[in-house]
Amino acid sequence: QVQLVESGGGLVQSGGSLRLSCAASGSIFRFNTMGWYRQAPGKERDLVASMTSVSTTTYADSLKGRFTISRDNAKNTVYLQMNSLAPEDTGVYFCYFQALSQRYWGQGTQVTVSS
Repeated sequence: QVQLVESGGGLVQSGGSLRLSCAASGSIFRFNTMGWYRQAPGKERDLVASMTSVSTTTYADSLKGRFTISRDNAKNTVYLQMNSLAPEDTGVYFCYFQALSQRYWGQGTQVTVSS
């Protein structure tokens, strides 16, 4: 089993930046994917970005260029650097870990971008 703890969410003004962190603990399989989904009020949970343990990345097309995902494999931690934030980025951001077809979720961290 894997547990995920997110941090770094909060309130930021439009145009600002936030950096989210997610640390995984437990039975960490060497080959895995970690990443972020977000869910805005009244919306579905959608993929933001993901990164494998061999550094391949995936981004939502609309976010590529503003958001950057990174990993520290030694710490089993994934980060999401969010720049040029807009109110449309407001939502709950959920970290995930996936290996061997099993997906684990963090509790979510709120990101609010004011106009």
